[in-house]
Amino acid sequence: MRPGVVGLLPSDPAQISSDHARRVRELGFTGASVMLTHPAEVPASALDHARDVLAAEGVRVAQSNANYPGLVNPDSAARAEGVRLAQAACRAAARLRAVYQLIRPGSLNASGHWRPHRDNHTTETQARLVESLRQVCHVAEEEGVTVGLECHVISPLDSPRRVREVIDAVGSPALKYNADAVNFVASFEDAYDTPRVLREIFEQLGDRVVSAHVKDVRLGDRLVVHIDECAPGEGIFDLATFMRLYEQHVPDGYALIEHLPDEKIPSAKAALDVVLAEVGIPWDMS
Repeated sequence: MRPGVVGLLPSDPAQISSDHARRVRELGFTGASVMLTHPAEVPASALDHARDVLAAEGVRVAQSNANYPGLVNPDSAARAEGVRLAQAACRAAARLRAVYQLIRPGSLNASGHWRPHRDNHTTETQARLVESLRQVCHVAEEEGVTVGLECHVISPLDSPRRVREVIDAVGSPALKYNADAVNFVASFEDAYDTPRVLREIFEQLGDRVVSAHVKDVRLGDRLVVHIDECAPGEGIFDLATFMRLYEQHVPDGYALIEHLPDEKIPSAKAALDVVLAEVGIPWDMS
């Protein structure tokens, strides 16, 4: 298992410096996420720069991420633009030599990709997602890029079973799953029994996992139902079981700490180091 991080780098690939790359490595990471705010407009020179500056300090582009409209929008023009930009992101990921391009489905909620909508979970929405992903994966296959799906209980990809259905329906060898296990904690029952959640994830998707996002979950002690993500070590998620299962299925994959301000990343990494030491899994620093 390889240590990775989402953060510590500027959002513009052209602004990534040797100092940024050294800081990533000094904190114990060998992989990082590169952001593509405007994936169709990033110059090839900026992508080459980011890739080479990071590589010179022993850091790989473990994940490429990008902004684009949702892939499930019922408006065909808006959905086509989302597909176009996701395809552009795949081409950029190839240039970065990224391990994978993170792809999210989007939401029917106009306020954001990770906002709930009752129609996110219909068969019609799933069909639009499958068609969009087929188009994205066509380019990914041409470019030799792996696509990793980012999923969540509020999104159209709301369960391991649903993710498997979509992957199978798309039918592309480029399409994989990014194991962000906390995102499938949908209830108090799930939060109190995360090994059960993890077993379902890896039973359904273990053969399609490309990478992992590592965070924790806690229950808010206030009215009424609050299930919040938090830094590794600050919640009740069974990270030891997660790391064991991930190591079994993707021993050379990256485990990326994410969704933290830069100042909290060192303590999160230290907490994850403790978990891995307890279960006897060494970091692969190559």
